[in-house]
Amino acid sequence: MEKNTGNDYFEKLQAEIIENARKLYSEKVVDRWLHPRNLGAIENPQGFGKITGPCGDTMEISLRIMNDKIIEAKFLTDGCATSLAAGSMATELASGNNIQEGFKISQELILDKLDGLPEESEHCALLASNALKSALRDHFASKREPWKKAYKNTE
Repeated sequence: MEKNTGNDYFEKLQAEIIENARKLYSEKVVDRWLHPRNLGAIENPQGFGKITGPCGDTMEISLRIMNDKIIEAKFLTDGCATSLAAGSMATELASGNNIQEGFKISQELILDKLDGLPEESEHCALLASNALKSALRDHFASKREPWKKAYKNTE
């Protein structure tokens, strides 16, 4: 008789959770939840934004910008699966675009690119959009007053 290991239980549970998620969310959401793109932080970013949403989830977006082009965008969140998916999509949309295009990445665009979210999760797309715009505003503030960036690096 084969011994049932704890791993079997957890693998079955994980498969069940993913199967249930596929009933609620689009494949794009599930994919970015399981395999988020651009997860992490950029050391010494040219733009940084941190926003806490109405549900208490926090998202940080850091940007590497060169010649008014977003070269790299990364995010961190302490939120749920839909926060992960929204942060992943926001940074995917921003990377490679100019700053003006970055400001156009809205809640609606993120929702559209994720093939939608349940109504109770739509605020996650707004959180990602607001964190990105905060990082872009931080970039402009640092360009106008470079001493602030030097001060932030000593905190």
